[in-house]
Formats: sequence, C-alpha cells, structure tokens
Amino acid sequence: MKFSNFLFPQADTPDEDGQVIDDTLAEAILCDELGMEALWLAEHHFDGNCAYVDPVSFAAALATATKQIKLGFAVAQMSLHHPIRMAEQLAMIDHLSKGRLIVGLGRGTSHNIYDYRGYGIAPEEAQERLLEAEEIMIKAWTTENYEHKGKHWNLWLPILRPQTYTKPHPYMIRASSGEASMVDLARQGRPFLMNVQTDDVTKHRMDLYRKTMRESGFDDAHVAQMVDESWVWRNIFIADTDAEAERIGIPLFEAQREQRAKMRNRILAERGESMAKPGEAGIAPAASAARNVIEHSLICGSPATVAEWLAKIDAIGVGGIILQFRVGPAPYEVTENSIRLFMDKVVPELGKKAAA
Repeated sequence: MKFSNFLFPQADTPDEDGQVIDDTLAEAILCDELGMEALWLAEHHFDGNCAYVDPVSFAAALATATKQIKLGFAVAQMSLHHPIRMAEQLAMIDHLSKGRLIVGLGRGTSHNIYDYRGYGIAPEEAQERLLEAEEIMIKAWTTENYEHKGKHWNLWLPILRPQTYTKPHPYMIRASSGEASMVDLARQGRPFLMNVQTDDVTKHRMDLYRKTMRESGFDDAHVAQMVDESWVWRNIFIADTDAEAERIGIPLFEAQREQRAKMRNRILAERGESMAKPGEAGIAPAASAARNVIEHSLICGSPATVAEWLAKIDAIGVGGIILQFRVGPAPYEVTENSIRLFMDKVVPELGKKAAA
C-alpha cells in the first residue's frame, strides 16, 4: 500500500490565508524530502476550507519546489474549468514536474452550492461537463487540427502547445464518491479515488470493484494493476502516545468539521440554498456520512496504534491511501511532527507486518 499526503489546509479567516499557504508549501517540501509517494491537492472556493483554492496554480508551484514526489489532484472540479485552458496548464505542469503529474478529475462538489454560484455554473450540469471536458482534454493532447462540437463547448484548435511531457498524455484518474460511479469505472477498467468511507464500506466497494472488472472481461493482471492504482482517503493524527493524540487530534478534527459546514450553514440561512442531503445541512454529522464521524474518518493514535489501523486497511486490498495530516487548524509544527512520526515509525512498522 502506497502512502501520500492530502494537502487540504483550512484557513479560518482571510488574514490567515497567506501563512497557511506558506505552511502548506513547507509541508509539501518536507514530504518530498522524506520520500513520500505523492501529494494530493483539493479544490474548494470562497470558504477558506482549502487555503490555496486552485490546485492547478499550486501544483505549478510544487512542481518547481519539489524533486521526486508525485503531484495529484483529488480532485480538480472540472465543471468549473474550461477544458482547453486546463489542457494547456496541465501540459505545462507535466513539463515542470518531468512527468510527476496525476490528473485527478471530478464532477464538482456535492456539498457547496456557492462553488457553482460563484462560477455561474448550474450544479445539475456538473457530471455532463466533466465527461465532455475529459474527452476534450484527451483529444486536445493527442490530436492535431482538433474540432469538437458538444453540448457545452464548440471549439477548434490547430495544435495544443506545449505538447505534453508524458506520452500520450499525463496520467488520469477519476474520483468516485458513490458506489454507482465506482461500478461504472470498474466496467471501463479504470482506477478511481474513493472519498472517506468506513472500513466496512471500503472493503465492500473494493470487492465489488474487482468483481465488476472481472465480469466485464478484464483479466487478473489488469484487475490487480487497477487496484494498485486506486486510492482511498482518511484523516490522520499521530503523537507519541494514544492519549496525547486524542487530546490534541480530536479537537482539531471537530474544528475542521465545524469549519467545513460553516459557509454551507451561512448560505442556507441567508439565501435558503443548500446541496445537503437530508440530515447533513448542519454541523451535526449524519449517520451515513463517514467523513464527519471520528471513528471512521480519523486515524488517531501513537505510531503503534496507527500502524495497526493501517494494516487493517492494507488487508482490504487498496493500492494507496491518501492521508490528510494537517487536521483542521493544526499549526505547522504539529503537522510536521505527525508526518515525521509517520515516516520514521509507522512506515517501518508496516513494512515489518507485511514481511511477517
């Protein structure tokens, strides 16, 4: 199982944006120096839940600030991007990073109506925009004299420049927040990114993913490769002891949960608009929303405890795990300590378990 860091830094007020962005850049460089597999970038707008906001521009910065770590999107909200502009930008980052880019795409947020309002996009168009944009980007990277006539874009271009560093185009992966979309990707024989789910749901979906690919005619080698290229997400907080981790980490997680609901609640109160499913409009977690439940979303404890927890996820059979180390308003020094404990103590322990 591969390990990566989800750079998803919240800034509670606009005055904090600059410092949090600086901290996140330092966090990325640290992970690169320590030999972590990948960094993942989020995209959220107008609420401080992701301080750098734009994964494309931040990935360009990281491409020049890091040396070996892969740079992925988890995810770019394609309903908010023009596909040709995106194809040009990603081709540039592909060159800057010398092929370290992972193009993770998604339809757009399922939670924040204001992301769509700010860009003048109807949320009900998000999925079809994603599918059309993905097709355009691939063709733009690989086709000269390309013309497209679709529902949302009509365009022609002689040739995209710069051409991509990676041939035929940068590596692509798509997010799947629901089981149905995951099954659809399995039928296509494609890897996927899973959002925060319980361990039981994670196991169910991975078993179904493998089963669906086999039933769709893919051989064991392809199934194994796609599983190896798929990733699941958890929050993580590590301290020297379980008690210290819980004392510090749980309040940070609760503050994160509250911050992520703050703007949704404000928009609901002021404008009467919400994308929340029943029971999810407020701060209180819905029983079905694993991302809001500490015992499902947050791996918290000493290095030994965290290693045991991750070994159970590894046994499910996933290719990689996306770990959000900076939880809520955690100071950089606290996040750095958690990352160092993970790389110095947790990863070697997991290696011993795998060899046993």
